[in-house]
Amino acid sequence: MIEGKEMVGVMLEKTIQKTVACSGVGLHTGKQIQLRLIPAEKGQGIVFVRKDLGGIHIPASADHVLPSNFATVLEAKGATVQTVEHLLAAVSALEIDNLLIELDGPEVPALDGSAFPFVSLLQKAGWIEQNKKRAFIEILKPVTVSENGKSVSIYPGSAFEVACHIDFDHPLIAKQSYRYWHSRSAFIGELSSARTFGFLKDYTSLKAKGLALGGSLDNTIVVGTDEILNENGLRYSDEFVRHKVLDLIGDFVMLGKPVLGRIEAHCSGHNLHAQLVKTIVENKKAWRIVDRPVDDSASMLCQPPYQVALQLTA
Repeated sequence: MIEGKEMVGVMLEKTIQKTVACSGVGLHTGKQIQLRLIPAEKGQGIVFVRKDLGGIHIPASADHVLPSNFATVLEAKGATVQTVEHLLAAVSALEIDNLLIELDGPEVPALDGSAFPFVSLLQKAGWIEQNKKRAFIEILKPVTVSENGKSVSIYPGSAFEVACHIDFDHPLIAKQSYRYWHSRSAFIGELSSARTFGFLKDYTSLKAKGLALGGSLDNTIVVGTDEILNENGLRYSDEFVRHKVLDLIGDFVMLGKPVLGRIEAHCSGHNLHAQLVKTIVENKKAWRIVDRPVDDSASMLCQPPYQVALQLTA
């Protein structure tokens, strides 16, 4: 619903139409978590709410990201929320600008390990336009961060584009590359169903560190010595690199606005993504805020390739 005719010709901010909920196990904490997605006012942004801690608000922004190698972690007033990247990727791809994400625990449920269940949940909620122009961060100059041979860079571009390259010392993954041009339909059809993955050889050491306590074949691609242990195998032959692109999209929500630019990622992870986001924020000559005309062709939704069962509550 558009609340002002003066906004004709530009994109408007959006929130969801109604509250929706789901529940599931946290990938790392192993805790059963209830999650609710709640409409938010224009200009509020994406904010997590720890209901179990009295309603502490944790904004999805660069200055609230904590260092972490295995998941994206946010912190405010001593409260944290982790493994937010898959949900945030879905929120970003469906162009939801303002949203309250209420949790009764410290982690977003893993569900099936991809973003697709969150896409389904957001589609169930629907969305409405709000009386505020949607602003974009347009990249004007290249920005790069690198560490130990890994790097992630952003360059000027007229739309959001990601080129991702990974290289694992494992024959079932090895070198993979994927190039993604953003649209709602592209995200739903190409990326949303790509699951997180882990190596069987690392499982014991991760559990000893308090990680992967909720990991299972239901929410993780488990890579053995010479086979994928999941009964139905991979959803895509290059599911590993597609999931890395999905993670990156979720991590870039921390910029606070959608991006017009081209990202090149080489073996990067959550920490490098966070470093690049913070470097962009600090380098104010490398970007500017712009409005963007409506492009209906980029906003068309397609049907997902298959259904994933969800535990939904009103």
